[in-house]
This record gives sequence, C-alpha cells and structure tokens, in this order.
Amino acid sequence: MHLTLSIPALLFPAISLTMLAYNARYLAIAALIRQLHKQYSEDATSPLKKQISQLRKRLGIIKNMQAMAIISFLLAVITMSLIYVELTLWANIVFGASLIALIVSLLLSLIEVQLSTKALGIQLNTMEK
Repeated sequence: MHLTLSIPALLFPAISLTMLAYNARYLAIAALIRQLHKQYSEDATSPLKKQISQLRKRLGIIKNMQAMAIISFLLAVITMSLIYVELTLWANIVFGASLIALIVSLLLSLIEVQLSTKALGIQLNTMEK
C-alpha cells in the first residue's frame, strides 16, 4: 500500500471528535464527583462508597483513553512528517502504531461505558430499595 499525506490526515477529524467526546465524559464525571462529595460528607452510605470506587476506576480509564488518543494524534502527525521527507518504511510503521493507539483508546472507551452502566445500576438498585 502506498501511504500518502491524505491517509493519516483522515485520522485528524476522527481523533479530534473522539477527544471531544472523552473530554465531555471527563467533565460529566467531574461534576458527579463534586456532587457525590457533598452527599458523602453528609451521609457515607455503602452505595455511595461503591459509586466512588467505580468513579475512581472510570477516571483512570478516561485518563488512559485521552492519553492514547493524543498519542495516536501525535503519531499521525509524525507519519505525515515522515512521508514529507520520504521515509516511507518508517511512515508505514508509525502510522500502524497510530492506528493501534486509536484502537486501544476506543477499547478503553468501551470498557468505560460498561463501568458507567454498572454505576447507573448501583444507583437504580439504591432507589428501588
């Protein structure tokens, strides 16, 4: 396959939109943590402790999701630089690494969505009791 400048450039909008979505998830969790902090200081019940544990995991995953998306973005830029200086073999290798970083980021996003669903389940169970 012949790698041209336009191929890694196709990742730019995808990665940018992905990073916006990740940032929105981070901001939503930050707001929830602030809200739970207030509730926890008033009443430290078991369901709140479970939610706090889930939120800690989710924050770590979101941090890693964002890091992998940024790495993917940087590798796409490096790929374009390597294509420009006609180092085709290295450009192909770095572009492959960029795609792998993006895949890891998306897989982490999937895991975070699963944890988010579990956290909502905890809250629903608490309301049903």
